[in-house]
Amino acid sequence: MTVTVEIAGTGSYLPAGKLTNDRLAAQLGIDEKWILEKTGIDERRVARAEEVTSDLAARAARLALADAGVPASEVDVLIVATVTPDQPIPATACFVQHKIGAVHAVAFDVAAGCSGSVFGLAMAHDMLVSNPQRNTAVVIGAEVFSRVMDYTDKKTSTLFGDGAGAIVLRKTPSGNGLITTLLASDGAKADLAYIEAGGARLPASADTVAAEQHYVRMNGYDIRTTVTSTLPKLVAALLDQAGHSIEDVHHIIPHQVNGVILRQWSDLLEVPPDLIHNIAAWSGNTGAASVPIALDHASRTGKLARGDLVMLISFGAGLTLGGVMLTW
Repeated sequence: MTVTVEIAGTGSYLPAGKLTNDRLAAQLGIDEKWILEKTGIDERRVARAEEVTSDLAARAARLALADAGVPASEVDVLIVATVTPDQPIPATACFVQHKIGAVHAVAFDVAAGCSGSVFGLAMAHDMLVSNPQRNTAVVIGAEVFSRVMDYTDKKTSTLFGDGAGAIVLRKTPSGNGLITTLLASDGAKADLAYIEAGGARLPASADTVAAEQHYVRMNGYDIRTTVTSTLPKLVAALLDQAGHSIEDVHHIIPHQVNGVILRQWSDLLEVPPDLIHNIAAWSGNTGAASVPIALDHASRTGKLARGDLVMLISFGAGLTLGGVMLTW
């Protein structure tokens, strides 16, 4: 019998603190209108000093489990996608496992940049399908970018915010659920977005801190050019695998790279603008958290109907690209 894995619940958490364009513009010494025109973002969220990535992830996970009506004790797989972990060791997922009481879950992190949650969904799906003893997975994207942000760099600080989104996956006999997944990586483009220090190549030291090598850096122009050329191919391949055409798709839930680029994607993919869910104006770019946050928002605002065909698409540092096709 074919095993189907469906999304049983979603949840998201954005910290209460807001970094608005007027505050950021004053800090950067630029016009706040420039920020909105270039990014389509009005505000981004900032975690409290005592909040860490696992705190945000745990709050989103609890909401997703409540939405699914599933106790944490039934979770078999717990994946946290992040590039801003609580600490290098252990995995942030292990902290989340303990905080939510998912005592039976195998817990680990995925570092695939902003594609992390889509990579996590594909991995969780395969882990459930391959093992009859596993029935439930929680995939969380969570980032606290404010701890690795250079607030004198307008190329990054105008984009990134903090937040977490979670998705509960369950085996189902209904036939609705994940249809296909597609993941890709191109290490030749690893220099498009990075944090230079803090790993084995450049261990943390007084020198790396003084040289500001622990901040997120990115080449926005090259990222945009690369995505413009590769995204249509990713979408076409995903549709081909799923046996559908773009006309069949009811919703595209993309990585919230920025609001301006998402508006351009409707022309790039030749779809109506309202097909692409765009929450960047009030969330900012939350990295691996952005797809599950956007999916949760679409669900909780009643935009998704049973049986709708939904496409999740993302790209991130690495370079990584990922897509999921599912029936809601």
